Amino acid sequence: MTLGIQTNLFPDMVHTQVVNVASVPQRSPFRYPGGKTWLIPRIRQWFRSQPVRPAELIEPFAGGGIVSLTVAFEQLADRVLMVEKDENVSAVWETVLNGGNHRLAERIAGFDITPETVQAELAKNDVTLEERAFQTILRNRVNHGGILAPGCGLLKYGENGLGIKSRWYPETLRKRILAIGQVKERIDFIQGDGLKVLEDNAANEDTVYFIDPPYTAAGKRAGRRLYAHNELDHEALFEIVDSLVGDFLMTYDNSEGVEELARQHNFDIQTIVMKNTHHAKMTELLIGRDLDWVRT
Repeated sequence: MTLGIQTNLFPDMVHTQVVNVASVPQRSPFRYPGGKTWLIPRIRQWFRSQPVRPAELIEPFAGGGIVSLTVAFEQLADRVLMVEKDENVSAVWETVLNGGNHRLAERIAGFDITPETVQAELAKNDVTLEERAFQTILRNRVNHGGILAPGCGLLKYGENGLGIKSRWYPETLRKRILAIGQVKERIDFIQGDGLKVLEDNAANEDTVYFIDPPYTAAGKRAGRRLYAHNELDHEALFEIVDSLVGDFLMTYDNSEGVEELARQHNFDIQTIVMKNTHHAKMTELLIGRDLDWVRT
């Protein structure tokens, strides 16, 4: 087993392989900052590396949920537990997974999207859970970059000058939401604190954990404009992860501060190439106990 810091051992293999996200099934209704569609081939590889098929995947910072959805659709584990703190994002998952998926899907399909109808919809207060879910999907699709944090403005021009309509694909969203409903029996959802859920399940031997905190570490501040919940005690997270009995995979910004935290806990680490929303190549860090499976 290879432990400790293992950066750049096989740069030609790891750093030059960029996933074409168009080749990965698009299952999430969200267009999410920091989404992990590009990582899905590695997620499958990670699951194949497990000595025994996991009984459960826990994703404590679910966000757009592409990893959890992939595991549920492809039955890489028996069960999935998604956890999300943000009340608006949670409203979507609670609605989709607890019986409201058909109503939400048809509401999206039948919405007449104009600047006026969008403003009127987003201005509503005292809404039901399902109405909040619709507002969240709408805001995610008409805001710059899909950003849900307060203060983000609406698209003005969008793709091909279509403005707020440029990311609104009602029939595609409808199909995705209905498809999730077909696998909802394999998915549990908790609206709450991901750190606490990790602590509560740390002793589970047949559980694996995908941990992608939507917060920045080592002084980076981008998370403040991307996410409504952008504060996290990263040292506490690493302490909790160190206590997990089951295997885990973490993703993080590529920074010296994160590498130092990994070094303190004797975790294995590997840089991996991804493309951001502007198609620029960037690197992120994969962190685990043993990442030899990445290098094979």
